[in-house]
Amino acid sequence: MKTGILGGTFNPIHLAHLRIAEEVREACGLDRVLFLPAATPPHKALSGEVVFRHRLAMVRAAIADNPAFVASDLENRRGGKSYSVDTLDILRRESPGEEFFFIMGMDSFREIATWYEYARLFELCHIVVTARPGSSGGPPPALLPVAVADQFCYDGAAQRLMHRSGFSVIFLEETFLDISSTRIRQLVAAGRSVRYLVPAAVETYLNQHALYRGSARS
Repeated sequence: MKTGILGGTFNPIHLAHLRIAEEVREACGLDRVLFLPAATPPHKALSGEVVFRHRLAMVRAAIADNPAFVASDLENRRGGKSYSVDTLDILRRESPGEEFFFIMGMDSFREIATWYEYARLFELCHIVVTARPGSSGGPPPALLPVAVADQFCYDGAAQRLMHRSGFSVIFLEETFLDISSTRIRQLVAAGRSVRYLVPAAVETYLNQHALYRGSARS
C-alpha cells in the first residue's frame, strides 16, 4: 500500500490542505493520505489556544466525504514533541509493508536542515515537495542541505532526487490557493465569514465551539 502523510497543526484545516492532499494522491498513485495533526509542534508555538481534540475533530469533519483520506491521533497518543522522524519510525513499525510519501511545502523543505534528525527522513520514506507554479526556487540539487547532498543523484526526466536508500524527493507543482490558517483565525476573531475557505463542516464546527473567538466552548 502507498500512503501519503500530511502533517501540520491544522489550526484550522482548510481547502488548500485538502487540495494539496488530493493532487499528491493522484500524482503519486497513493492508496490513501493520512492526516496527522501535530500535538506539540516542535517548530512553532500553537496559535489560537485550540487543543488537539478540536483540531483532530475538524480534520475528521473536513475529510469525512473522501474515503481515501484518513485522520490519525498518533502524535497525541505517543506524547512528547511531534518530531516527524519519530512519527515515521512508529508508522513503519506498525505497517512494515507500506510505502510512505511524506508531503511538505517548498518553504518547509528549504528549512529541513533545522528539523530534528532530518537526515534520517530521507532513509525512511519518499518526500513529496509541493510548490507554487513557477516558484521551484532553482534546480532541485541546489535545494538540498550541503551535509547530505552527496547522498543523492538527480533524475532530471522524472524531476526527482534519488537518495542512496532507494527513496526519492519528488517535486510537484500544486494548484496555488492563497489560503492560510492564520488568516482564517483572524477572520473568525473579527466575526467575518470563512465560507469557501474551509469545508462547510469545519465552518459549522468553528461556530458550534466558538473557536478562535477568545472563549472556546468544550
